[in-house]
Amino acid sequence: MSSVPSEPRTVPVSAGAKEAWAGAHRIGDFRRWLGTGGDAAGTSGTLRQTFLYSFTVFAALVAAINAMNVISESRAGASLFGPIVWEASSWLTVMAFLWVPWMGYRLAPPIIRPRWKLAIHIPGAILFALGHVSGFIVLRKLAYALAGEHYGVDGFWLNFAYELRKDVIGYGLFVLGFAFIAHLLRQQRTVAAPGPTPTFDIRDGARLNRVRLEEVLAIGSAGNYVEFVLRDGRRLMMRSPLSALEEELGPRGFVRTHRSWLVNATQVTGLKPEGSGDYAVEVDALTVPLSRRFPEALARLKAPTPRGE
Repeated sequence: MSSVPSEPRTVPVSAGAKEAWAGAHRIGDFRRWLGTGGDAAGTSGTLRQTFLYSFTVFAALVAAINAMNVISESRAGASLFGPIVWEASSWLTVMAFLWVPWMGYRLAPPIIRPRWKLAIHIPGAILFALGHVSGFIVLRKLAYALAGEHYGVDGFWLNFAYELRKDVIGYGLFVLGFAFIAHLLRQQRTVAAPGPTPTFDIRDGARLNRVRLEEVLAIGSAGNYVEFVLRDGRRLMMRSPLSALEEELGPRGFVRTHRSWLVNATQVTGLKPEGSGDYAVEVDALTVPLSRRFPEALARLKAPTPRGE
């Protein structure tokens, strides 16, 4: 891998980009970031599909578990009212609070670096358990009241302590499930749309820019926006977290070299040591930092990779 003969330059953030990053949050932008309303990563729809497919799969699996619990909790000749209400209320609140592990997955997917960011799942799991227990207690009291009966509960915190371990495990399985389904969808897209010059759609509001991936040198992050740096000097903006693009473009040759940068590994032309284990990555006429906290990226960029692969 040879160095660029001319002096590499670092592309600054444009004034327009800074103004965009400083703009107010819009509900539509937030929904696109979540992946539930529009496409947070171009027009691929991977995030939206991940949420919808996951919700369907989780709903079916949790319902099956609840149905088995009804069967095991019922006794011959005994009323099924209690077990059905208990399990139905549990299913409803699990699905109602599925947004909590989804938010956790969006903020800290399993592949996130540095790994300490995964600590966000601790309060996420607790919040999920609190919502689940509060929800099913309310629903059970309501169902029993409508039936003219009284739902006796030993206390919120006793129920919470009993359910916490199960809900923490469930939260973790949901997060891993989101990641697995997203991986399957990305693999499906890669197989379904092969080609020597794959493209990516960059959305900025209603505007769409379709670019060839080989023309994207790197992607930088600032706030809630990312900036695509193209070979021809253009800088295109899109509202999205960098982690979402890492998931989307990682299988297509992009490498996370820094908490704020993705680089196109097929376009890298040089690596220069900066001391203390850090490097400067030369991508055509652009220089991007490579942090020592990303040793996998360094190993991947040092490996021989034919350009345009």
